[in-house]
Amino acid sequence: MSRPALLALADGRTFSGRSFGAEGEAEGEIVFNTSMSGYQEVITDPSYCGQMVVMTYPLIGNYGINKEDFESARPYLKGFIIKELSGIASNWRSQGTLDDFLRQHGVLGLQGLDTRALTRHIRDKGAQQAVISTRTLDPATLVEKARKLPGLTGRDLVREVTCAAPYDWDEGEWELLPGQTLPRPPSGQNCRVVAYDFGIKQNILRKLVQAGCQVRVVPASTTAAEILEDRPDGVFLSNGPGDPAAVSYAIENVRNLIGRVPIFGICLGHQILSLALGAGSYKLRFGHHGGNQPVMDLATRKVEITAQNHGFAIDQGSLQEGVEVTSINLNDETVEGLRHRELPLFSVQYHPEASPGPHDSDHLFQKFVAMMEAHR
Repeated sequence: MSRPALLALADGRTFSGRSFGAEGEAEGEIVFNTSMSGYQEVITDPSYCGQMVVMTYPLIGNYGINKEDFESARPYLKGFIIKELSGIASNWRSQGTLDDFLRQHGVLGLQGLDTRALTRHIRDKGAQQAVISTRTLDPATLVEKARKLPGLTGRDLVREVTCAAPYDWDEGEWELLPGQTLPRPPSGQNCRVVAYDFGIKQNILRKLVQAGCQVRVVPASTTAAEILEDRPDGVFLSNGPGDPAAVSYAIENVRNLIGRVPIFGICLGHQILSLALGAGSYKLRFGHHGGNQPVMDLATRKVEITAQNHGFAIDQGSLQEGVEVTSINLNDETVEGLRHRELPLFSVQYHPEASPGPHDSDHLFQKFVAMMEAHR
């Protein structure tokens, strides 16, 4: 049985609804995601650590939950806010319901509120700290709690999501066959890649393997010397949560790898690489979260539709000599990709591994492999 629940934002706005999943109280920065599908990937994406997610698509949970589509072993987000929870999970791959999954993992869900009004409010006023509660339904009390919460700026959330020890990953992409889901046979594994885990998504690892890489995943604090001792063909910098400037140890380690090994970064990895190259970062008003962000390649003038999930961006005016912007976001002209004119490295702010999609930028994994082969 669901219980009455209240959402309170730090600016004083409140929304009432009913709980699903776990009960109790949750707190974090509230953001909205514009994807029409892929709620499993959103829930299990470590980049949402410290945040509560509002889905703009109105009906969520209709195809249930299956482990093949997870991006990590468990959910990291603080709360999940939707318009309507489907009472039916209709999918031959489903292994359970969204309601049960969130309850098992202690994640508080909220449904039955006007998510369109909430999304417009976040868009206009900006992402901010918020509290969901089934215990306390007094608006003034919850608003005061939200106002006292720390923001994401200056917080190192990578330590909360990175792996504890190195491990090897050898699973390729999934292939849907009649009545079953099986991993595809990977391409010939020609390149040895060390992947920094700042909150890495599993589909990134699958894409690397499918592109022909032997992948070893290492904790975020692994030093450059330890990486180079392994003599990899390339280093991958993963996505992850929070403020890139707060992950100073990662910035320093990447700075010591630049020019010594090919590097490819995605999302937080793009930001960390940019900061290691001398650039600066800043917090976006409400971030980019969803599967429909248009990005223009400045060399070809072609536009790709991309999946994104980030609340910080790189200051284009702070880029140092030798570094050039390769792509921009057509909605707000923020930096979406960069490369070095002389050194073997490039990065993108968006997610070319997007699962369930779009897949316009999938070719970047082959670009990374080609760069490693050219610099052996």
